[in-house]
Amino acid sequence: MGELTTIAASLGARLRERKETIAVAESSAGGLISAALLAVPGASAYFLGGAVIYTQAARRALLRVEDESVKSIRSSTEAYALLKARTIRELVGATWGLAETGASGPTGNRYGDAPGHACLAVTGPVERAVTLETRHGDRETNMWAFAKAALELLETSLRKP
Repeated sequence: MGELTTIAASLGARLRERKETIAVAESSAGGLISAALLAVPGASAYFLGGAVIYTQAARRALLRVEDESVKSIRSSTEAYALLKARTIRELVGATWGLAETGASGPTGNRYGDAPGHACLAVTGPVERAVTLETRHGDRETNMWAFAKAALELLETSLRKP
């Protein structure tokens, strides 16, 4: 996992040092965010759990978020990423929630977003959301880019007071 594991090792050390924990809800990254965090020895000290929320059925079952709760929030937006981050954090009882939602490609999603579009969010002591546009349709490359951007968002958030 190379670069992702390097970033995750630094994050893991910081989370352990601070005695903080994280939970992850991802979709288009396909589990790469969680895998990177779990590839670090000692991950059980900070990683409480994660889920790939790829469908509405998964959102309902794993995050326990019903359709009525997202009626005014469309998928692949910063608002939806924040909802996922807040929900996974609360469900698992973590210090931090990290979420990703997007369109990895090779085509865009049904909401009109181009391939390479992702929204990422972190919640906890700091709450932030960002949008990433890679501007290409290579699915695997986008998945890695989404995972890296999510870890970098967490890294930036951990620096905040």
